[in-house]
Amino acid sequence: MEITDSNTTTLAGYLRETLTPDATSRRTAEKFLEQVEVNQNYAVLLLHLVDKADIDMVIRVAGAVVFKNYVKRNWAITEDGTDKIHPDDRKNVKELVVGLMLRSPEQIQKQLSDAVSIIGREDFPARWPNLLPEMINHFQSGDFHVINGVLRTAHSLFKRYRYEFKSQELWTEIKHVLDNFAKPLTDLFVATMELAKTHANNPTALKVIFSSLVLISKLLTADNKVLQTEEDEEAGLLEQVKSQICDNVGLYAQKYDEEFQKYLPGFVTAVWHLLTTTGPQVKYDILVSNAIHFLSSVAERPHYKQLFEDTNVLSSICEKVIIPNMEFRSSDEELFEDNPEEYVRKDIEGSDVDTRRRAACDLVRALSKFFEEKITQTFSQYITAMLGMYAKDPVKNWKNKDVALYLVTSMAVKAQTAKLGTTQTSALVNIVDFFREYVIPDLQNTNFREVPVLKADAIKYYMVFRNQLPKEVLL
Repeated sequence: MEITDSNTTTLAGYLRETLTPDATSRRTAEKFLEQVEVNQNYAVLLLHLVDKADIDMVIRVAGAVVFKNYVKRNWAITEDGTDKIHPDDRKNVKELVVGLMLRSPEQIQKQLSDAVSIIGREDFPARWPNLLPEMINHFQSGDFHVINGVLRTAHSLFKRYRYEFKSQELWTEIKHVLDNFAKPLTDLFVATMELAKTHANNPTALKVIFSSLVLISKLLTADNKVLQTEEDEEAGLLEQVKSQICDNVGLYAQKYDEEFQKYLPGFVTAVWHLLTTTGPQVKYDILVSNAIHFLSSVAERPHYKQLFEDTNVLSSICEKVIIPNMEFRSSDEELFEDNPEEYVRKDIEGSDVDTRRRAACDLVRALSKFFEEKITQTFSQYITAMLGMYAKDPVKNWKNKDVALYLVTSMAVKAQTAKLGTTQTSALVNIVDFFREYVIPDLQNTNFREVPVLKADAIKYYMVFRNQLPKEVLL
């Protein structure tokens, strides 16, 4: 299959047919492409088509998708040693695909970036040693469309390091990446931060710059008005950037204790400021969850205990971070009203992993690891106060009881599984007495329309502690 204009036109015609609503024509075109993909130069011809600016963009995108799927199906050599791709095609594809990806429009770039990542999983670094140098060279381009393409591809290529099993081969590969990629990436951060200062009042430039940053600590306290949005539901670039930083520093705190220790107090201060100044809007949910998870990861490490051991600090955390982020918001109420069964299911199963409430519960449990007695004494005062508010006016103050139930559950549970429920509880929390006094009344209330959220909370409490509650209490 030669790389000619005639073959390119023919291929474009079949790609167009794969998009037709007519099922017969579509299947015929798909079958043709499956038959010819075994030919030498097929993959290179696809890339040639994708690169031609005079071809309809829809067809070029379709070609990029077909190329990605071709790579996904065929690039890995099978267990019996069968190689479906000619060696020259492998060589030519690796020479062409990165440059094409970086100069292509975004909708094509994303498809080719995925293809590069798939190839990289098989060939990098041993059989593709020039991949990193080629990508790094484009950091100097000054074109953030190109730079974003490099960053997106690098993230896709490297993210498997988070979960792959330890091995000498893995350590060797990671060392290769650090030796070659770490300094250029750091230099890019520094240069980009300077650009952010230069263009602080230019919203168009700032959006481009911020889209490239997976970032550094200065941005945690940055609050550029230009990047703020009126949208309450969807996170903007500023929120995404800050959220990613919290995720990154949480990873450092967990994985690199010794190296990160001297920087950690500054990050804790910045995250604390972030949590106490960020509003309750839905657009901040992932940001707040990641920030709280960072504090949890710090609280679990024995050599950071001194940051949290003061009772005043624990009181402040409860009052300013945990309780506000456990509160039942109007957006939660809307979700509950729209689909109460799904809400209860997620809550009981713990699949609400990215919510503020789940993050706040996890923080309570993390703090309890070293300060269980202090936590119980300090937080119990807030629980008593909230239950007192509820008792004064149950109709108006039912949300206080909702938070109290969440806080008690978070303090009481020390270990649990989806199958068995709670398997270990805190000896300092009397879950049976609390059940009798505050949970049973909601379970026995036959008026299902009267504060159904508390009814759901009561069901959850029963489910969580079903193995600890004696039968005589349940009858």
